[in-house]
Amino acid sequence: MPPAYDATLALFDYVFPVDVLVLALKYRHQLSVATFLAAELSVLGERPAADADFILPMPLHPRRLAERGFNQAVELARPLARGQALPMELACVRKLRDTPPQALLGRDERLLSPAGAFCCDRVLDGLHVLVIDDVMTTGATLDELARCLKAQGAARVTNLVVARTPAPA
Repeated sequence: MPPAYDATLALFDYVFPVDVLVLALKYRHQLSVATFLAAELSVLGERPAADADFILPMPLHPRRLAERGFNQAVELARPLARGQALPMELACVRKLRDTPPQALLGRDERLLSPAGAFCCDRVLDGLHVLVIDDVMTTGATLDELARCLKAQGAARVTNLVVARTPAPA
């Protein structure tokens, strides 16, 4: 079955040194890394942002947000939203289930884990949503979020990610 999202643009492959940068942001609270990565994303995101209606950072479950103290996707999305003069939506989608980190799961588990994880409280009829995230592994979480958005009427969902895990050799 094809994914629910319409396109994905990735800035880098998730390999050294990008993996080290992402982990520094995510787990060592090196927020300056977000500034650098967001600047790089803004160049890649100019075209899809041009016709997007709003930017949606990948939501975190409230428990994960409380543990981490910040949402890395928000830190990446904020400068892009400001630079493109696009609204950034933080409240229309909630993550209902605290799914395990994708890095801890095997491929089959990664594909099943995000099912039913999101809830959208806004009617999105005809809108183009630009989703921002740090890393795309299997695409299952982005797919599930896109399904949720399209169930609320989104016409187009484009993902903009810092890095994508390369396909297995």
